Amino acid sequence: MLSKLRRRAEDEKGFTLIELLVVILIIAILAAVAIPTFLNQRGKAYDSNAQSMVKAAQVAEETYATSNNGAYTSSTSALQSIDPSLKDTTAATLNAPTNVSSTGYTVSATAANTGDTFTIAMSNGVQTDTCSVGSGGGSPGACTSGSW
Repeated sequence: MLSKLRRRAEDEKGFTLIELLVVILIIAILAAVAIPTFLNQRGKAYDSNAQSMVKAAQVAEETYATSNNGAYTSSTSALQSIDPSLKDTTAATLNAPTNVSSTGYTVSATAANTGDTFTIAMSNGVQTDTCSVGSGGGSPGACTSGSW
């Protein structure tokens, strides 16, 4: 009888339903852990692009002021002509500069996926970096407690 069972077990090729269910369960657990992590990294990438864009806008503002006797006035339309990369809106959008005066400016960019807005304000040579958390996905992004 024992030899009959051994022969039958040797003839069977393949996996049982229980084995297949265990493998599917393990894959589902791994996916449940990996997918949120992936989405979080994607949100951070969008935020990083917005940070890079606002820093490029700051350099463009300073370039404009250098060419205009140190004044930032009327720079609103000139930024994208100084730095054409600011026109790319696939991952972040540059907002129109605000508080533009002879002594300062405020530039900001908003990340496409997270909606986080990163701001650089320059006033009388003093720079302030702030951010505001958006309502999009990718939380937590790069904006924490209003700073970056």
